[in-house]
Amino acid sequence: MLLRSLLVITFMTFSLFASAHNFTVGQRVAPVGVDDKGELNDVNDQFSYSKWNSARLPGKVRIVQHMAGRSSAKALNEPLITAIRAASLPHDRYQTTTIVNTDDAIIGTGLFVRKSIESGKREFPWSQVIVDSNGVVKKAWELQPESSAVIVLDKNGVVKFAKDGQLTPQEVQQVITLVDQLVKE
Repeated sequence: MLLRSLLVITFMTFSLFASAHNFTVGQRVAPVGVDDKGELNDVNDQFSYSKWNSARLPGKVRIVQHMAGRSSAKALNEPLITAIRAASLPHDRYQTTTIVNTDDAIIGTGLFVRKSIESGKREFPWSQVIVDSNGVVKKAWELQPESSAVIVLDKNGVVKFAKDGQLTPQEVQQVITLVDQLVKE
C-alpha cells in the first residue's frame, strides 16, 4: 500500500512538472520584458541587442520557443525545428521567435552559447532571437529549468498551443498543421 501511494504521489508530481506553465489557450502570454540583452539584431554583420517585450508578439503567426541555454534543451525539440524548416512557411505572415535563457546555462559555456545563437541568427535572419540573460521570461511564464517550451500564437498574439517539455512526433505534426492553417487565415 505504501509503495502504491508513493507511486501515485510521484506520478502526480511528475504530471505537475510536465505541464507547468501559465499559458491558457485563447489568451495572450503573460506580459514580460527583457532589458538585459534582449532581441539580437544583425546589421551589416554586426551584432547588437535591443530591449524586447512580449507586446511585440502580435502581427504574425508565431512559434515561440523558449529554451534553456543548454544543448540538451535545444535537442528536446529539434524535430520541431526540422519540421519548421521543411514547412517553408511564408515570412510575411509567420515568424519563429526563439527565446534563449542564458541564465540557465552550464557554467563556463556562455561564450559557446552566444556563438551558437549568433550563428543561428545569421543562418535564419528572418527569425527573431531573444537572449534573456536573467531568466525573466522563464519566471514570468513559469517554465521548467533546463527545458524547452513551445507556444503557438495566432497573428493577434493569442495562444493556440503550448507545451513545456519535449513534443511527441504527433505534437510536432499538430503544431505544423496548426501554424499552416493559421497563416492561411
